[in-house]
Order: sequence, then structure tokens, then C-alpha cells
Amino acid sequence: MSKPPLPADAVAMLGRPNPCVMATLRSDGTPVTTPTWYLWEDGRVVVNLDGERVRLKHLRRDPRVSFTVLSEDDWYSHVSLIGRVVELREDRELADIDRIARHYTGEPYPDRVRARVTAFVEVDRWHGWGAFKDSDQAST
Repeated sequence: MSKPPLPADAVAMLGRPNPCVMATLRSDGTPVTTPTWYLWEDGRVVVNLDGERVRLKHLRRDPRVSFTVLSEDDWYSHVSLIGRVVELREDRELADIDRIARHYTGEPYPDRVRARVTAFVEVDRWHGWGAFKDSDQAST
């Protein structure tokens, strides 16, 4: 896997509202995957989580996380990102979830009741496949 920065074509793909799967770790180390919306901003992944969901508890206990982002028009072409949460911030005004929802749907996030938390993820390593193939296969 390569270290950032990512090539321009991968960055362009990450900037679109593509399908994404996020992996967190349970307390016993078992990975758990969940589809999620994300934003790619300044070389970081931004996700917003329901304040009562288990995956937020996972991230508070262990900040390691990975994402696989599938190119919307060709799922064979994808980018996997491995990193760690470097900041958790309450989204009291729902501004972050609204930005993410607008990116995917063009509308603000409809659930205005539940508390939200924004996670900012620094990418330590990445790997691409298909149109974003990355041949750097470091052993660590």
C-alpha cells in the first residue's frame, strides 16, 4: 500500500458522491463494515455519525478505520483508505451532516432530532484497483 498523497485521478474520484464502505473495530478486534456517506476534503475523509450508533463507540475506543470507495460507474475501480480518526467534533448545528447529505442527495439531512458527531480521518496508506491501480505492495 502506498502513502499519501494520492494521484490526481484517485483524488478526483474521491471527490464525487461514490458508494463507500467504512470498517471499524469492535472491542475484541473484529472488523465491522457499514455503508456510509463521506466527503474528501484536503486529503482527509470526513464522515458524520449518529451520536448513539455503535460505530462511534468503536472509534472513540480505537481510532483506526478503513474505507473502500467504489467508483460509481465501475465498482471494479476502487480506492481503499486506511487511517485513523484525528478529531471527533459534535455537529450541534448539523452543518457537517447537511454538507455531506447535499453532496449525495442535493438536500439537507432530514433527521433533525438525533445528535451527530463528525469524524475527521487522516489517511496513512491507500491502495487502488482497476482504473486507480496502485502496484506498491509494501509488506507493512
